[in-house]
Parts: sequence; C-alpha cells; structure tokens
Amino acid sequence: MTLLARLASDVQLMFRRPPRQQYGAICYRVKKSGDVEVLLMTSRDTGRWVIPKGWPMTGKCAHEVAAQEAFEEAGVRGAVETETLGAYSYSKILRDGVQVACKVQVYAIEVTEMAKNFKEKGERRIEWVSFDEAAGRVREPELRGLFLAFKRKLTERLSAQAVKQGSAGKQIPAE
Repeated sequence: MTLLARLASDVQLMFRRPPRQQYGAICYRVKKSGDVEVLLMTSRDTGRWVIPKGWPMTGKCAHEVAAQEAFEEAGVRGAVETETLGAYSYSKILRDGVQVACKVQVYAIEVTEMAKNFKEKGERRIEWVSFDEAAGRVREPELRGLFLAFKRKLTERLSAQAVKQGSAGKQIPAE
C-alpha cells in the first residue's frame, strides 16, 4: 500500500462514527393450535418490512425501550425478555437526509394484548406471519438470522413445556 493510500485510509477511519444504538423487539404470539406468529410492520418512510425499534430513552433499560416502541409503533403489549436475542445493523436515513449506521439490540416480547388505539396507528401496515415468512420479507441479513435463531430457541422451549405439562398429568405406578 502506498503512503498516500494509507493516509487516505487513516483519514477515513478517523471520521467514521460508531453505529448509533437502537433497541427493537421481535413480537410473537402462540396460537391455540400451537403455531407461532411474529409481528412485522412497514417502515413509515420506505415501506420495507421491519420490527418495532427506537432510540434509547432516559431512565429506561434497553428491554423497556423495546417494549415501549412495540406499543407505540404496533400497539402490542406483553412479557418482554430481559436477555437480548442478539443485534443487527442497518443504515438509517435521517429526516435531514444524512445516512447513519445503526445497531439494533433485539428483545423478544410474547404479545398478550393488542391496543385498538396507539401512537402510530394508521402510519404503518402490520401483519402477523410465520418465522420463515418474516425472515423472507426483511432486508437485513442479520435480522433474518435473528428470526431463524429465535424460531429454533422458541420451538425448543415450547417442546420442553409440552413435555413437562404432559408428564405432570401422568401417574407414577406404586411399587
């Protein structure tokens, strides 16, 4: 590498900003049939399929921000897990046209309630779909991976619960 190329590379690195932090939620519900659906919604600007997410909020933990954004953007409430599922990156274009790199830390929310009215009602399209459908609709490869990894984790968890519930009803024969 020439000295000039190295200097140019170093200057680029000096002006590169770290990604901005956001918090988001994979919202899911377990139907009576045992099937699991996840919530997707469209972004307000481009109409691409996304999950609820937003900027940090003073006085709130990351998982609380994810839950707040899920309610404001999609009208859903439920039990939010405090352990992150992982993170994904994407480029956000701000209102002034500046493009910034964002890193979204994602939390799972088991939806128990859907509000009729919420802050961004009518500004987005909301759909409940399968994990595989969600993974196929989102553009960000890392978010796709989070959907598929959470599908495996939740399937294992639900199977373990079913086994536990099944064995709780069985009688152990006396000897």
